[in-house]
Amino acid sequence: MYIVTAKEMYEMDRHTIQEIGLDERLLMENAGRAVSSKITGIISKQNQICIFVGSGNNGGDGFVIARTLHTQNYNVTVLQIVPDERITGEALYHKTLYLNCNGSVHVSSDATEVDKFVTSSDVIIDAMIGIGVHDELREPVYTIVSIINQKADFVISVDIPTGLPADEGITGFSAIHADWTFVIEAAKMSLFLEHTAPYYGKWEVVPIGISINTMDDVPKKYTWGEHHFRSTLPKRDPYAHKGTHGKGLAIGGSVEMPGSIAMTAKAALRAGAGLLTVGTAKNVISSIAQTCIEATYLMVDDHNEHGGKAAAIPFERFDCIVMGMGMGRDKEAERLVMHVLNEANCPVIVDADGLFHVKADPSILSKRSDPIIVTPHPGEMAMLLEVPIAELLEKPFHYSRAFAAIHQVYVVLKGKHTIITVPDGKQAVNQTGNQGLAKGGSGDVLSGIILAMVMQHKNIFQALCNACFVHGAAADLLIRDNHSYYDLLATDVIEGIPAVYRTFL
Repeated sequence: MYIVTAKEMYEMDRHTIQEIGLDERLLMENAGRAVSSKITGIISKQNQICIFVGSGNNGGDGFVIARTLHTQNYNVTVLQIVPDERITGEALYHKTLYLNCNGSVHVSSDATEVDKFVTSSDVIIDAMIGIGVHDELREPVYTIVSIINQKADFVISVDIPTGLPADEGITGFSAIHADWTFVIEAAKMSLFLEHTAPYYGKWEVVPIGISINTMDDVPKKYTWGEHHFRSTLPKRDPYAHKGTHGKGLAIGGSVEMPGSIAMTAKAALRAGAGLLTVGTAKNVISSIAQTCIEATYLMVDDHNEHGGKAAAIPFERFDCIVMGMGMGRDKEAERLVMHVLNEANCPVIVDADGLFHVKADPSILSKRSDPIIVTPHPGEMAMLLEVPIAELLEKPFHYSRAFAAIHQVYVVLKGKHTIITVPDGKQAVNQTGNQGLAKGGSGDVLSGIILAMVMQHKNIFQALCNACFVHGAAADLLIRDNHSYYDLLATDVIEGIPAVYRTFL
């Protein structure tokens, strides 16, 4: 499923109509019928339905929906909130068809009239304004939206809730709070932003025949889900041995935080790493080893023995390294991070405290020839970029893409909608996971799964996407079967990994 900006969506429409030759009236018919088929699955013929339509294509879709439901004997009323002269082109064509089917249209934007229609209806279908909004609504639409939000029992939006921007980076808006939104053809970027996603309510993307794959400039943003996971996860060779599935090194942990690296190690092994070494402080090895007996251990804090430098690490033995979890923020830890980034000749995943140390000299990222993956949560990403967290959350696609391009790194920006970005700008949004993951240690577990996946895949982008999928899907299955959002722990997620493989493979 593609994710598009408003500009990209308009270009896809134009390409389909002008270059492929699909008539715009037919495209509007497809949209209205497709959305109608979804609407009939969540309402009944006993419901009183009022469809609010405006000018433009969104209003035209509303007229098709009205005609389709009317001819199926649903109780439909249409309230047109713009004067008749504003209904033109294809929207006028479909309004005429609706009227020819004995449908009726009321024309009013008066607040008192609007209030009557809203309070007398069981279902409001919002087809007033589509994806072209970039600022606050004007009157009378602002008041109409306010009345619907305050008094409607159930609201379904067509393509996007009226007043909501399709793009990121826009905060000054007023919009419908929909219970359901049926998004046409491609997911809009605002579906995955913390400040705009709640307006959609439940949502589903409805294909209508708009061309994407035949365009020269295919959008580089899409969602990653079950289909991708099934089709891209490498199959295990019956004749494989432990070295086949990667030799990984996980560096982190300290006296204060030994659990972080332990969770990373266990998650990596559960996710499929063939061999794993834990590089950690000498005085915590014994405690970690009791919880993760399958790993081997390497002492990485013996600075005196090595002349004040980080301990010798046999980098040539490893296929991938993850570091940063629980390692602390002192100078010794910083020297260790820089040592790994300067000397390791394999992919390196930087998480947690490792990101803090990278902030001291971000240029070290672009100097490496081997891949680097950074896995920040929003606070860490804001720190790296030196922007406020709120600003980052308003434009996470932009900032992730900018950081990846500037430093030539892979970025996994963690959150409700984790965004995976590669250096060339391609992006994916993970579709799994839930609020049970909002616990300490969840990121450490994800880092371990990423380590395992990078060692299995030849394609790092697919590895990162599949790691996020497994992490979130484990939490989803655990919540479904025997946990709640409240009690789920990071260690539970590790033990939930096998269920992901059994369920989806």
